Amino acid sequence: MIIRFHLPTKTPHLILHSSKPSKTPPSSLTPLHKPSISTSDAGLRFREKIVYLENLNVNSHKALRLNPDFRAAPLASLISVERCLSSFGIGRSSLGRILDMYPQLLTSDPQSDLYPVFDFLLNEVPIPFPDLHKSIIRCPRILVCSVTDQLRPTLSFLRNLGFVGPNSITCQTTLLLVSSAEGTLLPKIQYLQSLGLSYEQVVNMVIRSPGLLTLSVRNNFSPKAKYFLEEMKGDIAELKRFPQYFSFSLEGKIKPRHRLLVEYGLTLPLSEMLKVSDGEFNARLIKMRLRSVDGRPFLMLQEI
Repeated sequence: MIIRFHLPTKTPHLILHSSKPSKTPPSSLTPLHKPSISTSDAGLRFREKIVYLENLNVNSHKALRLNPDFRAAPLASLISVERCLSSFGIGRSSLGRILDMYPQLLTSDPQSDLYPVFDFLLNEVPIPFPDLHKSIIRCPRILVCSVTDQLRPTLSFLRNLGFVGPNSITCQTTLLLVSSAEGTLLPKIQYLQSLGLSYEQVVNMVIRSPGLLTLSVRNNFSPKAKYFLEEMKGDIAELKRFPQYFSFSLEGKIKPRHRLLVEYGLTLPLSEMLKVSDGEFNARLIKMRLRSVDGRPFLMLQEI
C-alpha cells in the first residue's frame, strides 16, 4: 500500500509592497505606470525563487539554463517538490544536491512525476520505506526516469538475470534500474562472455558483484581484461573467482603492483594482490622477498 502525502495547494505569500494608500488619485495613473507595478511584483517573486535556490545551494544560473520553465513556475510549486521529497526522508542538504544535479525536478508535479517513482520503489521492487531515501541519494537520476519505459522493464530484466530472493534489488543496487536493459546491461554481459566465460558464469559474477553492471566496457572491462590476459598472462578462471578485479584502478593499483611482483619474480592471486592496502601489500612483498633469499644472515639483520 503506497503512503500518500497530501500537500497543501496554497502557500502563504510574503507581502512585498507597501500597504500605505497612494497619494496620487487613481484617475491620474497613466497606462505606463500600471505595468511597472506588475513588473516590479514579478521581479520580486522571481527574486524570491532565486533566494530559495541559493538557500538550498542550487546553482540558479544552471537551473535556468537547463530548465527554462523554472522562470515562470510559482514558488509554491517549488516548495511542494521539497515537501514531497523531504516526506520520504531526504534531508535538505541532500535535496539541494539532487535539485542541482537535475534542475528539471524544480518544475515537476509531485502527484504525476514523483509519487509514481516512490510507489514503484515501495511496492514493486520493493524497498522498505526507511531505506527509500538511501536509494534516491545513491541514484538521484531515478527520480527523472519513467516507471513504464525505463524502471519496470529493467527490473524485469534483472529479475530474469537472477536478482531475486536473497539477491533481490536493494537500496544498494537500485542504481542498476536506471540503465537500459538492452542498450547497456546486455552488452556488458555479452562482453564478459566473449572473454570465454559461459552465460551462467557471467550471471554468477554479476550477482556476486552487482557493481560490474555499472562499469563501462570501453573504459573499464576492455583495457583491464587486455592487461590481465596479455601482460599478466592470467587465467580466465581467476577472473571468475575474483570478478572484483574490474573494480580496481588499472593505472593506480593493478599495473604498479603487478610490475613490482614481476620485478622480484614473485606471484600472488588476484585477491591477495589487490584487496589489501598499500602498506599491507608492501609488507607482504618484503616477507616474500625475504623467504626467497637464500641466506639467514640477511634475515637476522632485518630482525635486528
